[in-house]
Amino acid sequence: MTAHSPLTLSAGLLLVTLAVAAPIAQAPRGAPPPLPEGPAKALVESTCAKCHGLNFIVNSGGYTRAEWDELIQSMVALPGADRTTTIDYLAKNFPPSGRTTAKIVPGTAKVNIREWMVPTLGSRPHDPLASANGDIWWTGQFASRLGRLDVKTGDLKEFPLKTPESGPHGLAEDRSGNVWFTAISKNYIGKLDPKTGGVTEYPLNEPGARGPHTPIFDQQGTLFFTLQSGHVGRLVPATGVMTIVKTPSENTYPYGIQVNSKGVPWYVDFRGNRVASVDPVTMKITEYTLPDPAARPRRIALTSDDVVWYTDFARGYLGRFDPRTGAVKEWLSPSGASSQPYGIATEKDIVWYSESAVTPNTLVRFDPKTEAFQSWAIPSGGGVVRNMMRTSDGNLALACSGVNRVALVEIK
Repeated sequence: MTAHSPLTLSAGLLLVTLAVAAPIAQAPRGAPPPLPEGPAKALVESTCAKCHGLNFIVNSGGYTRAEWDELIQSMVALPGADRTTTIDYLAKNFPPSGRTTAKIVPGTAKVNIREWMVPTLGSRPHDPLASANGDIWWTGQFASRLGRLDVKTGDLKEFPLKTPESGPHGLAEDRSGNVWFTAISKNYIGKLDPKTGGVTEYPLNEPGARGPHTPIFDQQGTLFFTLQSGHVGRLVPATGVMTIVKTPSENTYPYGIQVNSKGVPWYVDFRGNRVASVDPVTMKITEYTLPDPAARPRRIALTSDDVVWYTDFARGYLGRFDPRTGAVKEWLSPSGASSQPYGIATEKDIVWYSESAVTPNTLVRFDPKTEAFQSWAIPSGGGVVRNMMRTSDGNLALACSGVNRVALVEIK
């Protein structure tokens, strides 16, 4: 079953994302696409373009009037008359078109999905962090702030970053409860002290390195992170020493990253059909080629046997790579080749992931033993679940980017 918290959308309303083909940070910023003439054209251009490109609207796939209404509410507070005019304009010119309908697969597992709207409208939570004490953190990428949800009380608090337009992206927590983040737009690694709100910045120190993406701590408390520029980095918090290395192949995009039981980081390459491991001492990268040249793995998860699981965003597959044998096995996602699987996590060796290009976004469960799928609709529609993380008590934390929400999946 699914259930809404008091802060979720009204029951039954399902939204999809404004953009599914690329992360928010990569939104084209060139000449804005032309909008149709109409009474709210100038208002849409001046209001919406403050935070994102107009291509998000033109390429959105369209919405019903009710969906535009709910989506606008999550992004900006417009006066009554302006809101009505804007919604009428968007519903007329950008109705639903060409959507991929989610395929919901029944099964015996049960979940309860709770969602909370984050305080800053239009901040577009990118990644979640399930902290050790049970809180859920998020990166407000468009608002240059981090946020924290106390799941027990429902209290939400935001922490502005000291550098404007930092574009916080990924999150990780150290043993002292500090929250580390990647500032993808300003090229630094940040550390937030939740007790004081103070932020420490560690600028990238390698020429040509840019776009720090996803961070992860190993068992020794060392931070590893991927970079959009085709690099992988390591930061030792105790000393502040940062090491950044280039990948063996050219034109790569290291994306999701995890650390296995032996302390070895593994990542996936979103620009090629590769997964790779990193020697935590020497930083030597070893790449492994996936069989299909069209594969574009985006996020990664590990099971207790250190087998690598990945979401193939481009082809619509869930994949399994065994580092011991090099064997690869793949399963077509329930909603098909255009479903764009994205955020992924494992819990008790069950694989969970999201389909980001379907209406609504789905939460998918896959049992490796039986190879059986089950799926649920995300109540708010999800708005692209770009990442998810297992909580300390065996549930899942999600960031529902396009609908400005964070979610908790309670696994029954």
